[in-house]
Amino acid sequence: MHFFLSGGDGPTYFNTLYILDTETLKWERPIVTGTSPGSRRAHTTWLYKNNIYIYAGGDGVKALDDIYILTTEPNSMSWAKYTTTGKSPSPRGYHTSNIIGSKVIVFGGSDGHECFSDIHILDLETKQWSAIEVDRPISRLSHTATQVGSYLFIIGGHDGAKYSSEILLLNLVTMSWETRRVYGTPPSGRGYHTAVLHDSRIFLYGGYDGQDVFDDLWILDLSACAYLPQITDFEIGAGL
Repeated sequence: MHFFLSGGDGPTYFNTLYILDTETLKWERPIVTGTSPGSRRAHTTWLYKNNIYIYAGGDGVKALDDIYILTTEPNSMSWAKYTTTGKSPSPRGYHTSNIIGSKVIVFGGSDGHECFSDIHILDLETKQWSAIEVDRPISRLSHTATQVGSYLFIIGGHDGAKYSSEILLLNLVTMSWETRRVYGTPPSGRGYHTAVLHDSRIFLYGGYDGQDVFDDLWILDLSACAYLPQITDFEIGAGL
């Protein structure tokens, strides 16, 4: 099943939860108890131990930095606020958050004024935030971050001045940025697109560049260009 939460359609922000049954392709709006996260968009979510977490975003007035957890047990779904320790990232939306093992890596985003370059890790076992120092600052919002082995492939987004078509690799072992040669004609600069890894290829669809909304599909073949890392068992930040 797929869960869809919140979002917006211009000036309107939502706090509704829907479930799509991927077997029957039927939508359902479940009954959920507890304290709702409230209306928002530009947030991120992840799944850990069969629970869904929602993080940050904006409510139309301000950027947010809260976390809520949705218990997904059948017939007893409920919301609860998730409390963390350590210094949390500043409020933001249009960031990315990737869950790797029991840790979530948050990169970039914006509070409506600044385009961020910071990286933070949340350990879901200890509930503690940690800020990560990298070799150079790279600002991004509305980008995608796709895990490929021991790397995050950061594609596109806005760097605070313009929309980018750049592909950057964040080495999760050394927590350093890397660039590699890209073959072929890349997509035009854009943000708000989607990207997914499947069968040694990253599929990129759609996006927006400030003027045009795209409906094109692009494929980055990782194996053909020797991109695909061989490391699959690693510890985040072990090379620091």
